[in-house]
Amino acid sequence: MPEPTATATATLVAATATVPALTVLGIPLGLRADLLIAGFAGSLAAIVLLNSVPSLGDTWQLLVKTSVKRMAVACVSSITAGYMTPLAMLLAQVPEPLLLSMAFVVGAGAQRWLVKLMRRYQPGPEGGQGQQREEGAP
Repeated sequence: MPEPTATATATLVAATATVPALTVLGIPLGLRADLLIAGFAGSLAAIVLLNSVPSLGDTWQLLVKTSVKRMAVACVSSITAGYMTPLAMLLAQVPEPLLLSMAFVVGAGAQRWLVKLMRRYQPGPEGGQGQQREEGAP
């Protein structure tokens, strides 16, 4: 018969090795906190270094509007990184130790990719889906 403390220690070590998924109101979201944080850091790097959400002006109303837009973009990029990083790793055949680095890259690039997807599948002003307007066309 094994010692009770030995099994409790093994269970505790196994429980700390896994990253728990986030839940809201008892519903598991399937998001890992470490991927969300890495994606959030990537989105902040894109906002600050690449100026992906440029400032609209210098009045306090425009500064508040820009700040709210930047917070929304950072949250959406973080959630996109949380859900899309495992798929991106599978498609790019990236090894598992680079998981957080890949989440950072996905979080940084999510802003551009989401805009491209929205332009591709959102109906244009003419009502057609996926139509691209040419440069210089009215």
